[in-house]
Amino acid sequence: MKKMRRGFRAVAVLATAGALSLGSSACTQYDTTKPSGARKAAVDAKPGGGARATGAFGTVDCRRAKCVALTFDAGPSENSPRLLDILKDEKVPATFFLLGKNHIAKHPDLVKRMAREGHELASHTWDHKILTDIDDARIRDELRRTDDAVERLTGKRPTLMRPPQGRTNDHVSALAKEEGLAQILWDVTCKDYETTDSALIRKRAVTQTRRDSIILLHDIYRGTVPAVPGIIDALKRKGFVFVTVPQLLAPGKAEPGTVYKP
Repeated sequence: MKKMRRGFRAVAVLATAGALSLGSSACTQYDTTKPSGARKAAVDAKPGGGARATGAFGTVDCRRAKCVALTFDAGPSENSPRLLDILKDEKVPATFFLLGKNHIAKHPDLVKRMAREGHELASHTWDHKILTDIDDARIRDELRRTDDAVERLTGKRPTLMRPPQGRTNDHVSALAKEEGLAQILWDVTCKDYETTDSALIRKRAVTQTRRDSIILLHDIYRGTVPAVPGIIDALKRKGFVFVTVPQLLAPGKAEPGTVYKP
């Protein structure tokens, strides 16, 4: 199932500055596909097949389970080792949308650890350029440099991308498709870029989350990682199961050029 976004003026996260920003005044047009829509389309295309998604943290069927995806933007950072320890202890997989410059390049061992411990690695571009504001050559460079860096370190090329500030359009989607990338947006934002209050970050995550939610957090901010254990515990008590974004879409697969949003 798709929703049309016409004349959309995006309000989203600017991870590198930790502030809210308004999208450009130009109209932005793109379709979004819900995780449930991706799952249904796969089943409709192949009835009786592909019923379960298998990952490093076990097997889950999000058509039946109350799944939620925990995602982290703009790392790795010096906060990431503690985050990875928490996720390992809790047996929770996450999806990391990694920045290239000053992050992947600075913390290659953390990228390798993320992959080794079963997390999904994705792109948040190389230098956090707003993709709707730059030309095609620079868009391709922002995407390719990050994907190349992750592939060199892990042997696996990303298939998912999150546009900086969530700002995208049909043209960006077409270029992402050429690069083999689907775009992943979110429905839960904890605004951890504007506070160091871990209790508040935890409350925002828990109160907004519903089935199939994609939670946006940043492991570059001081208050975020301390909030994660409480987020995990509270959502587990509510019956949520944590999955990566690909597991959330399974038995469907993220299609290059498609924008996914709960």
